[in-house]
Amino acid sequence: MTAETPGSTEADAPHVLVRTEGRAGFLTLNRPRAINALTHPMVLRIQEALTAWEHDPAVETVVIQGAGERGLCAGGDIRAIYDDARTGGTATLGFWRDEYRLNAHIARYPKPYVAFMDGIVMGGGVGVSAHGSFRLVTERSRVAMPETGIGFAPDVGGTHLLGRAPGELGTHLALTGAQADAADALLTGLADHFVPSEDLPRLAAELTRAPAHQVLPRFARTAQPGRLAAARDWIDACYAAGTVEEIVDRLLDHGVPEAKETATLLLTKSPTALKVTLAAVRRARSLDSLEAVLDMEFGLSSAALSSADLVEGIRAQVVDKDRDPRWTPATLAEVTDADVARYFAEPSEPRQIR
Repeated sequence: MTAETPGSTEADAPHVLVRTEGRAGFLTLNRPRAINALTHPMVLRIQEALTAWEHDPAVETVVIQGAGERGLCAGGDIRAIYDDARTGGTATLGFWRDEYRLNAHIARYPKPYVAFMDGIVMGGGVGVSAHGSFRLVTERSRVAMPETGIGFAPDVGGTHLLGRAPGELGTHLALTGAQADAADALLTGLADHFVPSEDLPRLAAELTRAPAHQVLPRFARTAQPGRLAAARDWIDACYAAGTVEEIVDRLLDHGVPEAKETATLLLTKSPTALKVTLAAVRRARSLDSLEAVLDMEFGLSSAALSSADLVEGIRAQVVDKDRDPRWTPATLAEVTDADVARYFAEPSEPRQIR
């Protein structure tokens, strides 16, 4: 991890530190007090560096990591999104457009892209890591797409990733926003390798001298067992239902206490976001590319920007922190098919990402 320069403040320092050493280029997200939450300028700086290194024969491997001790990235700067949405602005659309294009670029990057998914990795943090060619989790990793809790749906290619998880595990993570530890991230395909956090500095040093495919096997270890593997039976059975209401009913009727607890958790989330998310994860499975999914997600995000739930969810979770959002509509039964369909209407500017 990269420390701040003595005597400097976070506001004075670049929010993305870009450097090369030996064979490797390093991107360090550098807003540790905000758990390295992404801003629009940060997205543009990462894209600029990746584009330059793509054509630089001296850079053979790219590494992305987070400054500080708390995590790689907690997601997008949702306070800025809140301010924009509350005032009817459109700046967030430009941020999302460039962010999703960056996600697609990472997925198609022609050189090894190694993501240190240490600590908290959520939302936009998943977008800049889990599409890479080498995704490394540690014993400290907490990987999540928690959007339904703020009246939003998984984006940054999250529905693409979760839609391809085994069985209904991805649906469970998408609807609940539950955090995946290292083993769960590996099981669901959000990560490739487990590396103890204390070994990351030494691994980074080795990547400056040798190719990633040669270095990583020397550092990879076996993660401690997670929770999802043991819960697979009830998750697959309950989340295979056709609607969110049916999923909740199955969870409540299931004999496993954890299933009932999950139903209670789901009923605290935005009812509209839950229904939109379920539809999005299932549609993502049938789309032919990440770019097509990102196009779909851009439409979802655009619709959410003008919704009451996004503003209310961020207010309750981040601004006032009362943890008591007042969703509109307030119940699953009140969310109509037409309400959900609005999120999937053809955008006025199609093919945003490709």
